[in-house]
Amino acid sequence: MADVAVVKISQLKVLLGLTTTDFDAQLGLIIEMVVNNLRFKLGLSASDTFPTEMNFIAYEVCVKRFNRLKNEGMKSYSQEGESITFDDTDFDDYLADIEDWKRRNKVDKKTLGTLSFVNPFGYR
Repeated sequence: MADVAVVKISQLKVLLGLTTTDFDAQLGLIIEMVVNNLRFKLGLSASDTFPTEMNFIAYEVCVKRFNRLKNEGMKSYSQEGESITFDDTDFDDYLADIEDWKRRNKVDKKTLGTLSFVNPFGYR
């Protein structure tokens, strides 16, 4: 998939502080899922080029997803002063950015199509 280059594993590993290849398979899958999800939220088809100005969202959500491994779906956790809570969706923090991008790029057109009338008697 061409869009996997939207998030480079090497750069994601730097953000996560990883120096080995132990998690590369998981990172690749996370990248693919996040980019596909973001493409859907942006209203992009498979043939549309991914907008580079939205890469930051893909990177940040990939970091969130990786940090959440083995704690999937956890809403709240507390033990001896440690507390963990996850958002309902990883993209919540970026919904305003996504909507701004869609508005600026006229992606969010809501139309039911067009209506045409045909005169069966010809033009007069």
